[in-house]
Amino acid sequence: MANLTTAQPQETNAAPKSHRPRHIDFGKMLMYLILIVGALIAIVPFLFTISVSLMNLTEATGRALLPSTPQWGNYAKAWRDADFGLYFWNSVRIAFITVTGQVVFCTLAAYAFAQFEFPGKNFLFALLLSTLILPEAITWVPNFITVAWLGRVTPMQWINNWPALTIPFMASAFSILILRQFFQQIPSELWDSAQIDGAGYLRYLVRVVVPLSKPAIVSVILFSFIGSWNALAWPILVTTTPDWRPISYGLYNFVDEGGAQTHLRMAGAVITILPLIIVYFFTQKQFTEGIATAGLKG
Repeated sequence: MANLTTAQPQETNAAPKSHRPRHIDFGKMLMYLILIVGALIAIVPFLFTISVSLMNLTEATGRALLPSTPQWGNYAKAWRDADFGLYFWNSVRIAFITVTGQVVFCTLAAYAFAQFEFPGKNFLFALLLSTLILPEAITWVPNFITVAWLGRVTPMQWINNWPALTIPFMASAFSILILRQFFQQIPSELWDSAQIDGAGYLRYLVRVVVPLSKPAIVSVILFSFIGSWNALAWPILVTTTPDWRPISYGLYNFVDEGGAQTHLRMAGAVITILPLIIVYFFTQKQFTEGIATAGLKG
């Protein structure tokens, strides 16, 4: 008769693991709290603008937070009544010319400061950076005198035309600083290799430096586009007709003798903001990379 043995569970002598209390990182919690508060401060006005843009005039001038019935026709009415089609097209042209000019001239200037050695280089760069502390309004008078004088001595009309709106802003000290810092990170060995292949300074810039500096160039494009798109005081100063006035000026058409048409003005503001959001949506990755790495070497 076979002895049947039943398997008994073996007792383990291993003691249960002690569960240590998790350490609470108050510094990280504080950082997240600050970021959340900052995000709310940034997004709540935008959401409120969208809400008011969908109200009627009574709700917009009252204390309502949400529209009782969304008035989607406010956007079409704002576009039609303020002649936003003309102003929008003007802003597109102005932004395109300004961004193109700034990328070209700032890239060349930054390349010279980053790669060349010439007398007075550091002094000139420090002088360039000192212009960043000047308020924008201080430059309006000398710039206006300059463009008015150029309009008299050149065959091209400057006032009430694209040159006055774009050329004074094709060189930006901030953009040159971003590009110069990024260009300095490029190893000098690449220049030595390019010279062996027979490349000159310009070819090296176009074929090597610019492709490696896409994040920084995208950052310059974004900053330049935002500055050009939001400009108002300078365009009003150098234009007297709506032929070249930007979209920001179109928002003033919603103020008449009866007061401000707040709901239409907010609808126009939403239309004005949308291109900026779209551009940032497509450039945010390279923009973040460019800003994060532009200051690694100085």
